[in-house]
Amino acid sequence: MVESARARRESARARHDAAGQSRRRAARGSAPAALLRAALALVLLLAAVGGALAAPAPARAADKPTVTLSKSQAGTGGSVTVKGKGWRPNALLMMLVCGQSAPAVGVPGGTNSCANSRGRAVTTDGDGTFSKSLPVAEPPQACPCVVHVATVTGEKAAADAAFKVAGHPVRPLPARPDGGGRLSVLTDTRLDGSSGLLTWFGAPPSRRLVFTVGNVGSVPVKDPVFQVGTSHGVFAPQWEEQQWRGTIAPGKKAQITLSVDLPAGAHGDYLVSLRYADRVLAEQPWGVGRPWGVTLFWILLCVVVPAAVFRVGMALVDRLRPDRHRRPPGRHRTSRVGEFTLRLPRLRLPQSAVTAERDTATRTAASGTATTNLPWFSPDADPGAPAGQLSAPSDNGPTTKGTS
Repeated sequence: MVESARARRESARARHDAAGQSRRRAARGSAPAALLRAALALVLLLAAVGGALAAPAPARAADKPTVTLSKSQAGTGGSVTVKGKGWRPNALLMMLVCGQSAPAVGVPGGTNSCANSRGRAVTTDGDGTFSKSLPVAEPPQACPCVVHVATVTGEKAAADAAFKVAGHPVRPLPARPDGGGRLSVLTDTRLDGSSGLLTWFGAPPSRRLVFTVGNVGSVPVKDPVFQVGTSHGVFAPQWEEQQWRGTIAPGKKAQITLSVDLPAGAHGDYLVSLRYADRVLAEQPWGVGRPWGVTLFWILLCVVVPAAVFRVGMALVDRLRPDRHRRPPGRHRTSRVGEFTLRLPRLRLPQSAVTAERDTATRTAASGTATTNLPWFSPDADPGAPAGQLSAPSDNGPTTKGTS
């Protein structure tokens, strides 16, 4: 009986150990699968979140910037509310009323045909929309007119809305300058030229924009009109039209040189843009040095002018103040005789006078005549007497003290 109970206990223990080992083996076998399932779930979750975040971006990128106006016509002095959407978030925009323009062709004349002095700047919201009032002004060119909105910084974007300025003349749009041909820049543009001495003193910097274009169209291009614009910092380019005389046949190329000028005293980083048929062909940076000659001129002016004024003032003070040492006219102003005599030149006798005086002294010494009779000299001790006529006093002669 005891042995049978012991055998049952051992068999139960063996079954329990076998069950524990099987559970442990099952747990060890299921751990990699669990980890794999957890990693897969995490990847799916991240993909879903990324897709949700990135889904609106293509929609915004696909949106083209648009502009709408509160009214289609207004007179000078009025205003119109401009609204836009589809722009970059937090983008700085410039709003202008431009002439000789249409929404289909844009602003061919550039900002030179716009009322730049009455333009307004606006910043878009986080979703790329804006709304702001724009004062109405007559542009320098005749209508048809548009309200032109363009980015100032970052990626370039623009949109136009048709607008009529009441009382402003209307003329038809000029013909397209390409005439059916298409030009493309074949080589990199460059700026030739250098600044001279006058530019260092504030003269207008100038360069030559050199580039090579080819006609990739099917018709020749005759006397094409290019637009050269210069921009500084965040400001929009100022376009200037320049016509090149010549004809470019289809499939041919030509080297073109256009002048680029900046205003007097310009310095800093500029960007030169080349545009043809409402399309920017090339851009070239231009670093203009500071005109240090102007700075040097102002520094010298600030030093020389005060010094000259000081000298003139001191001269006036010296002329107007009373002279305490003034002397009557006709008399020398020097009161000390020593200073006066020291300033006289040293007198020298002529050589003939010196020779005559020496001969006179020699004849006087030879004749033996005394030329000097002083009361304290005896005749024998006369300095003017010859050396042979002098005699020593006698020992036996009387003395002036008397006899002892």
